[in-house]
Amino acid sequence: MSIQVCFTDEDWARHERNWTAWWEGELERPLVVMTSIADGVPYVEEAIFFPLEMPAEQVIDHYQTWLEAKQFFGDSWPKWLPAFGPGIIAGFIGAEIVCAPDTVWFRPVEETPIHDMRLTYDPENVWWRRVQEVTRTAVARWGDRVSVAHTSLGDNLDIVASLRDTQRLLIDLCDAPDEVARLADEVTRLWLRFYAELDAIIQPAGRGTTPWAPIWSPGRCYMLQCDFSYMISPAMFERFVLPGLAACCDYLDHPFYHMDGKGQIPHLDMLLSLERLRGIQWVPGDGSPLPEAWLPLLKRIRDAGKLCQLGVSPEGARKIVRALGGRGFAFFIENYNFKTAAAATDFLRALAAEDANT
Repeated sequence: MSIQVCFTDEDWARHERNWTAWWEGELERPLVVMTSIADGVPYVEEAIFFPLEMPAEQVIDHYQTWLEAKQFFGDSWPKWLPAFGPGIIAGFIGAEIVCAPDTVWFRPVEETPIHDMRLTYDPENVWWRRVQEVTRTAVARWGDRVSVAHTSLGDNLDIVASLRDTQRLLIDLCDAPDEVARLADEVTRLWLRFYAELDAIIQPAGRGTTPWAPIWSPGRCYMLQCDFSYMISPAMFERFVLPGLAACCDYLDHPFYHMDGKGQIPHLDMLLSLERLRGIQWVPGDGSPLPEAWLPLLKRIRDAGKLCQLGVSPEGARKIVRALGGRGFAFFIENYNFKTAAAATDFLRALAAEDANT
């Protein structure tokens, strides 16, 4: 059953041209990702909530109706994320997966001394097989009409925390730092393998790559992260997190970093020092001022020669453009549903006018 999305071959050509120019620093304006969905189309839960015994074709059926009901404005595009929880690699290598309404988390199956832990690739892991099956089915069904994302793999210390428990890992950093560094390295090597095997499924469709976040690349891209780093010092970040990020950046064509919360700001200089890291996604976090309130931080990112992606309101995007110009930014207009193409076009014109006046 072929899919009928509101996105033509001409739209794809424009999309690829603009995103490629953005990565190359040649796009004079910001990218703006906006979507709308028809009224009455129900939300489809994450793929992990469907029973394992449900055929992958039936899982894809649920999302096809949802994708066909979407409209794509600005620099958005047809995209589907096989969502199995943030950091599903933990599930691939032995963590227990706990599903509750609207959330997924991971926890250790047993308390194993850190010195005895060895993280290995298991091709028969039920969750790894499921993610591959669903991804492969989506690519086979939708071909070059939809960009199928790499699932949310997670990153080194976040995955180690899922296997150890967060509080236990914090103690390990002091009591067994060499073992933590070893586990972080093992996770990075597994991450690269899982990414590459999914990439081999996704790339033949010919629509580039996209991660869980609203960015797209004609090559290999991903939104790297380490939310655990909110709780550690810059010295610990440099030892336990930075080497894994550098290895992933060396592998990817267009790596980005998800900097979530002000607790990660002390690590920003090290992130900006990664030559192959192309940009920063800034998320202030719950209870913090909105992204447009962090203009000095955004300027710091841009002055370092990095791109910057943000989830903002229409007015937030305009405030940033008025202050800093739009070049090098990618705005995801979230929680704002443009009901008509005319309304979306009016906003884009207003944003362009603000940009021209800076």
